[in-house]
Amino acid sequence: MHYIWLAIKGLFIGISNIIPGVSGGTMAVSFGIYDDIIHAFTNVRKEFKLSMRILGPIAIGALIGIAGFSMVIGWLLAEHTLYTAFAFVGLILGGLPILSQSLKDSFKQEQRKANSVHFLLFVVFFLLVSWMGVADISGGGPETISLGFGPLVALFLVGLVSAAAMVVPGISGSLLMLIMGYYYAVVYTINGFTSSLAVFDIVALIPFTLLLTAYAFGMIVGIILISKVIDYFFKHYPSFTYASILGLVLASPIAVIANTDALIGLNIENGFFKLFVALVIALASYALTFVLGKTDDVTKELPEESQI
Repeated sequence: MHYIWLAIKGLFIGISNIIPGVSGGTMAVSFGIYDDIIHAFTNVRKEFKLSMRILGPIAIGALIGIAGFSMVIGWLLAEHTLYTAFAFVGLILGGLPILSQSLKDSFKQEQRKANSVHFLLFVVFFLLVSWMGVADISGGGPETISLGFGPLVALFLVGLVSAAAMVVPGISGSLLMLIMGYYYAVVYTINGFTSSLAVFDIVALIPFTLLLTAYAFGMIVGIILISKVIDYFFKHYPSFTYASILGLVLASPIAVIANTDALIGLNIENGFFKLFVALVIALASYALTFVLGKTDDVTKELPEESQI
């Protein structure tokens, strides 16, 4: 059952990673498994079995979320933008109780109280994510990408940069891909792979597989590199790290609503009713994250000296 809960959390992390403005790292924080994922990545060689018991189910869930919902999410954002955006806002905010408790525990661990440095870090990272949310990012249609050495290298680099961002709560990897101009190309490749796999079209499947392999390899390298940096800060400056993450997470709803244009199109006639429904959905999503964050998972089985 522990592994099923981890897979479910990974599912939501995967879905969040394909929506510009939503951070997979934020979802991991909301579910209370962020620091354990970072530790598992940075110690995968030293604690391989324990790390894979964490990363395996999460990776499976994330892959299902990305492959299975890349088309569905596009439809939801196009047809039910307000409700979809508020659902993710609720999912994000549902982790605040766990994050707040982690911040309090870090103060006890360091035997210190909140000071001006904590407040400054909170404000800086809050403003950073808020700016990314309201910055003018050019969109575009569904571009395609062809197989070749150049595209393979480009997808590797895009995967590296976006994955590094995905690890940092509040920073949307998909938004960075949109800025770099590769978001729709990656979505096209994922959809092409799943469509070809569904009908088992080998000829079409091969190029999509090679392109996704380059992108996935870049993601793995990016996650490992940035995980080592974050793991260092968790171990040596936990209260400052959690204060920064709190700023990133609290600003994430702004980025989600701004990047999805969720509030555009509301009018006096039905605006109040739609907002009411959206808030109900947000509250239900908040409760879902809160419950999932409280579930026991295999990260609790890590030996104490292996935990952050």
